[in-house]
Amino acid sequence: MARLSEHEKIQPHWFTKSVAATLLGLLFSFALIGLFAWYGPGGIQSPNKVQFNMWMISPVWLLILSFSFLFRTGWRAVLMLGAANLVAWAVFLLLRFTL
Repeated sequence: MARLSEHEKIQPHWFTKSVAATLLGLLFSFALIGLFAWYGPGGIQSPNKVQFNMWMISPVWLLILSFSFLFRTGWRAVLMLGAANLVAWAVFLLLRFTL
């Protein structure tokens, strides 16, 4: 079994990964929950959906926060979470203005 080189190992860029997960992860969870709120079952007018959406932001954000430390470097976490944010918000805004 071959050992991983230093380039292949997960680097401990804790500060960069933490900032990326905190800020970009929160924005990404807002986008995901927003997509579910507007385009999920019942749409935005569903009577019991408001509380569910509000309480689902925290578990989704914590899941993203937890998995962000598995990125190899901190800048890769920033890049990937930033790209995921751009895609999620673009889909949200595209659906919002076309429907």
